[in-house]
Amino acid sequence: MLVLLHLFALFLLVLLGFYVFVAGPRSRANQTFAAFIAFLALWTTKDLIFWNFHDAGIDAGWWAAASFTIALLMQCALVVFAWVFTENGRTPKKRAAVLFAPGLVLVPAGLLGFLWRDASFENGQFVIELAPLAYVFVAYVYFVFFYGASVLFHKYRKYKNTQHGQQVGAILWALVITGILKTLANILLPYFGVYDLLPFSSIFVLPGVLIYAYAISNFKLFSLQTALDQFRLFPITYKIALSIASVAIASFIVFQLPIVWWAFQDGPTLEGWRRYLVFSVVSALVPNLLLLLLVVRTISRPLQRITVAAVQVTKGDYGTEVDLRKSNDEIGLLADSFNEMSRKMASDIENLRRMNEQLMRADKLAAMGTLAAGVAHEVNNPLASISSLIQMMRSENGSGDMNEKLELIQTQIQRITRVTKDLTDFARVNPAAKVPVGVNQVIETAFRRAGTRSR
Repeated sequence: MLVLLHLFALFLLVLLGFYVFVAGPRSRANQTFAAFIAFLALWTTKDLIFWNFHDAGIDAGWWAAASFTIALLMQCALVVFAWVFTENGRTPKKRAAVLFAPGLVLVPAGLLGFLWRDASFENGQFVIELAPLAYVFVAYVYFVFFYGASVLFHKYRKYKNTQHGQQVGAILWALVITGILKTLANILLPYFGVYDLLPFSSIFVLPGVLIYAYAISNFKLFSLQTALDQFRLFPITYKIALSIASVAIASFIVFQLPIVWWAFQDGPTLEGWRRYLVFSVVSALVPNLLLLLLVVRTISRPLQRITVAAVQVTKGDYGTEVDLRKSNDEIGLLADSFNEMSRKMASDIENLRRMNEQLMRADKLAAMGTLAAGVAHEVNNPLASISSLIQMMRSENGSGDMNEKLELIQTQIQRITRVTKDLTDFARVNPAAKVPVGVNQVIETAFRRAGTRSR
């Protein structure tokens, strides 16, 4: 039962550490949490080996040395986390050097066995007799722990009634729960000779770690909907990790267990080991091929299609889209963004083409206006001379029939003058302004132009 609890705790720790780290690999808080989880996983592995596979009379000094060292490393990771969360700031190097300096003496002392006089099993019961230096080590570990907690409490007061304040508050609750359970199992009860809870100390830390991970993952605390929103984008790293883990577990159950049973059914003989090694190598090919297929299907093929579509766009085939199955990972998001970009690019280029055509028509109209102004100017000058000559002829000639003809010519000249004036007005660039205008004049001008065009 204990080995299953340790395995479950180890699996959960690795899963939490991996999830939080991948969620923000550049975040110092996430990096520090991953380091904390790594130390805690070492602690759990240590307990898994020691409490489940120990021999009677074995020297437990290595376990005690590892316990003291890892406990200090976890508290150092906690302090670094308290410094960088939530601002993602830098670690104060001078302060860290002063705070962690005693560890440079205490850790070697623990590794060399100066913290205990005896650590072993007597009549199947674990016993440990600590040296005075061990109490100094424990006091230092608790000092580092409370220092990190005080830094977080100061930030909690700073960000109170905000999202960051809720996150820091949850972490403080995690520290309280973890600190009480660990102190009870590792310090108080063993001090009175009760070691029954010591093998479960790595299990007691899980509730605090879960709250810890939940708080720094940028969820809105205690909000299921916001938690679900985080999984709408399922990173491809998670998919690959789950695929590898699933294939590994399945291959172990399907291949390794039958091979072990078949190879060692007569005991761990030389022939049994030869069978196991040969067929283990052969059976390893199947999961490796499956993993290769999963990687190709998950990463290589979609990236190849996106690359081909991008090359087509660079060749001028704007609007090309990637035909991929909908997925909620980075590649799916990249494909959707590429398709949207390609469609927008095609639309923008079509708009530019239309605008260019409009500019060309405007240039042509401007050229026609300039030409019309020139033609009107050249026509008006001879018409003015002709009009003057007609007036002179009318004054010199008193014949009624001739005057009627000259009047008709004068009328036609005035019509030509009005047309050329209209051409000049069309070509002239007038500033935008509102002026009163007579409606009758506008209608008469429209009829006159229409009549000219019809004739």
